[in-house]
Amino acid sequence: MEKLSVLEQRIIGCLIEKQVSTPEVYPLTLNSLVNACNQKSNREPVMSLDEQEVQSVLNTLIARRLVNNVAGFNARAAKFQHRFCNTEFGELQFSPGELAIVCELLLRGPQTPGELRSRCARLHGFAEVGQVEACLQALTDKGPYVARLPRQPGKRESRYAHLFGEVPEPAVAEAPASGREAELLARIAELEAEVLRLQQRLERYES
Repeated sequence: MEKLSVLEQRIIGCLIEKQVSTPEVYPLTLNSLVNACNQKSNREPVMSLDEQEVQSVLNTLIARRLVNNVAGFNARAAKFQHRFCNTEFGELQFSPGELAIVCELLLRGPQTPGELRSRCARLHGFAEVGQVEACLQALTDKGPYVARLPRQPGKRESRYAHLFGEVPEPAVAEAPASGREAELLARIAELEAEVLRLQQRLERYES
């Protein structure tokens, strides 16, 4: 599948989230989707998108058959649902636990298994971190759809990132780097993710 842009990831992540957490208001109107994209909680980075920007990305996703407008012909407002995964004839089929993890990674970027267990609670209950790690392994074996990133200095757990597109690094509460340093760090992170993606593919072909 063609890689998702950052904004495409946000929109699909929001649609998956609302499908699971608030099915009574799903599919979403354009206004509801804009509000979901711009939420200040459970989003990294926080965005400030307007309706025109979201509609433009939706048009691209509809053309790629990753989103549908399911409102009737005479409906007053369009209503959007994702076709990213778990569709009748689609390639991507995830268990409830796997879907919750994919959704959180799309919405918040790289996270540790412990962070995922806590943040996935409203989408799927994991009794222990081991269950999260089992789902992450299944997602690695299937696609791979996720990859483990190198452990950060001073951190006990490694983070995991999805492989559906570009992953922006979340902001860190450390001394700010200069513009050049920040650019280099972002490039290093991008290259590390690409190396991991290629390693996972190579291991899959050799198995």
